[in-house]
Amino acid sequence: MLSLAEDESAKLFELMDDDEIRELSQTMATLGSINSSMVERLFVEFADSLSGAGSLIGSFDSAERLLYKALPEERVAQIMEEIRGPAGRTMWDKLGNVNEVVLANYLKNEYPQTVAVVVSKIKPDHAARVLGMLPENFSMEVIMRMLRMETVQKDILDHVEKTLRTEFMTNLARTARRDSHELMADIFNNLDRSTENRFLTSLEERSRESAEKIKALMFTFDDLIRIDAAGIQALLRQVQKDQLGIALKGASEEVKDLFFSNMSERAGKMMREDMEALGAVRLKDVDEAQAAIVSTAKTLSDAGEIVIAGSGEDDELVY
Repeated sequence: MLSLAEDESAKLFELMDDDEIRELSQTMATLGSINSSMVERLFVEFADSLSGAGSLIGSFDSAERLLYKALPEERVAQIMEEIRGPAGRTMWDKLGNVNEVVLANYLKNEYPQTVAVVVSKIKPDHAARVLGMLPENFSMEVIMRMLRMETVQKDILDHVEKTLRTEFMTNLARTARRDSHELMADIFNNLDRSTENRFLTSLEERSRESAEKIKALMFTFDDLIRIDAAGIQALLRQVQKDQLGIALKGASEEVKDLFFSNMSERAGKMMREDMEALGAVRLKDVDEAQAAIVSTAKTLSDAGEIVIAGSGEDDELVY
């Protein structure tokens, strides 16, 4: 399809249904670079009438351009938003591939009955993680609705699905169009410390500019000092105490002081005793605990519940 003239591709798209278009567009958008010998071989295998061997690059833009030649603008926009979002043929398949924190942050603002319908349609292990991320009173209300829920009428299910498609999935797909350095910074944040250092050192040798951009975008456990007292207290309410104890074993004195200064004297004393009782802790366990707390901080920041100050003037806090 990519190697055909756009008007010829358009004729083929017109003969396909939406599911076929989505599946084909998803594949086209993720093809990447195809070398000329592969294109030539595929031409021969597929049809003698095709010609014009050369390098092709399958991308979201090329798939979108071809779709616009064949379909109405509104329909193309919907298809492209869907294929940019999580993978899956149906809306419920797609939801199953959405991170539980992201999904919970969206659902906590919905009616409990709506959430009950959504949770009942996704896989049990995913549903359990989503419920665990919701506020306790709210999640219990959802559970009670699920227990009392009878067969959901098709028009209600269709309405919920349409809302998810137009509001949640569209916004999720838009936010997925991220700068490559930002994406790599998130990936590096999830590496263990030794692997992260190894990759950054190698990257600095190949492209110092990219390495500096990624380091500037990364948010580490030490960066928690950029959170104000109210934010640290909000974070303390969300993290597990044993997890925090392990994370602080490998923290700088500045970060330790930040956390202890925002605990009561009794809580601080108990935390120090727990940390002493832990003895020696594996670096891997420290990295995992710190990464989990950083992830929680980012989630709270995205939800607007805490503020992570940056290094620029615009990010300075005024009291």
